[in-house]
Amino acid sequence: MELSSILKFLEHKSVLITGGAGFLAKILAEKILRTQPNVKKVYLLLRAADNKSASLRLQNEVIGKDLFKVLKQKMGANFNSFISEKVSVVPGDITYEDMGIKDASMKEELFMDIDVIVNLAATTNFDERYDHSLSLNTLGAKYVLDFAKKCTKLKILVQVSTAYVSGETPGLVKERPYHMGDTLNGKPGIDIEVEKKLAEAKLEELKAQGASEDTIKLTMKDMGIERARHWGWPNVYVFTKAMAEMMIMKEKGDLPVVIVRPTIVTSTFKEPIPGWVEGIRTIDSLAVAYGKGRLPCFLGDPESIVDVIPADMVVNAILVAAAVHANETGEPMIYHVGSSVRNPVRFTVLHEVAYNYFTKHPWINKDGNPIIVGHVKVLGSMASFKRYLTLHYLVPLKGLEIANMAFCQYFKGTYMDLNRKINHVMRLIEIYRPYLFFKGIYDDTNTEKLRAGAREKGMETDVFYFDPKSVDWEDYFMNIHIPGIVKYVFK
Repeated sequence: MELSSILKFLEHKSVLITGGAGFLAKILAEKILRTQPNVKKVYLLLRAADNKSASLRLQNEVIGKDLFKVLKQKMGANFNSFISEKVSVVPGDITYEDMGIKDASMKEELFMDIDVIVNLAATTNFDERYDHSLSLNTLGAKYVLDFAKKCTKLKILVQVSTAYVSGETPGLVKERPYHMGDTLNGKPGIDIEVEKKLAEAKLEELKAQGASEDTIKLTMKDMGIERARHWGWPNVYVFTKAMAEMMIMKEKGDLPVVIVRPTIVTSTFKEPIPGWVEGIRTIDSLAVAYGKGRLPCFLGDPESIVDVIPADMVVNAILVAAAVHANETGEPMIYHVGSSVRNPVRFTVLHEVAYNYFTKHPWINKDGNPIIVGHVKVLGSMASFKRYLTLHYLVPLKGLEIANMAFCQYFKGTYMDLNRKINHVMRLIEIYRPYLFFKGIYDDTNTEKLRAGAREKGMETDVFYFDPKSVDWEDYFMNIHIPGIVKYVFK
């Protein structure tokens, strides 16, 4: 580590962030602009038809969010001019060559100007269509890499992956790279080009058969699950992210690259405002359902560790890793950014905190009545979950309208409707099953060395903090995270 200041590294630099309207991308952009106003430029790649549409997305989906209130207060009357000077929107799409940037002058500007690229564009849907997930998560990463190779002064490309590329691996999961051909079940022969051709062939076959859009969608979703499991991964999201890592390892050449693998990303811990979150993130769907009285049971191991990490810590880790590894060639360093080794939290803690919070602050339904929550029944296996559904819903409700049941707000309708909805729930449960009984913990030896090195070099670790040991999880969930999802997510 020759560098002694993250802020100095960012000064007069140009940073390109893909997926510019995404959750982490917004937090990353805000952090750079707030802590280093002398950054040269922050480019946000946004899916948009033209500059006007991209600018509207910037205002509505990025700058207009509460996330930027602190920066607005700091800049005062100069905020709009500051944003105009420092932020540029780039209409594009990473699923195309040159990231879909059509403006030739903009491309040339980026090729000449960019110092840092952070690839955050992705679909995180576990049940995404195979063609869509492959196109964005895997082939999109290749287009970003190809673009990065054309940037004449690029110092680092940060590929943001996910710790769950490990699949269902139990025990201590090391920060090891994936190389082309690696699989989780030992089957030989994985090839990204073959996977691409298989997806294209299936799509052409369905269209030739005159299949409906719904049929195409479901078939391509099923294909995603089938291809992922064929090679040992539990879902299409982590499979396509793993293949992106393989592709980068194979094709990076001398380009400086670092791979950051966050675990489950939650609301901000401290900055710019505690508890800021957007959309229903993985574990938040349980909290929302529970607070609204729609979670009568929980499937999983209550003693299992849920590896969570606040979003601001992920962003800080990205920036420190980018600065430290700038201009380094050779094999990319892998960083797990999570909490399961240094400060683990169990599902039982989440349940107790949720119970305490919603008992003290019950959600008020549309009729003005408080929702009374209780302790959730824990089901420890898929078999017990199926028995529970059958006993409580299929048998007593056959041919009847649903009334006064714990799932009544979700399972309204006829027996046919009920069957369809239960089948949908079972599909989702099957997709999420590996994480409900997850037995792995994520080694963060590399990440701890990054933290220690930053401290030793006198870097601004108070500004760019990412040590999970600093989090009191009960306090965080009770006073920061759940209030945050109630404020920003509950409808």
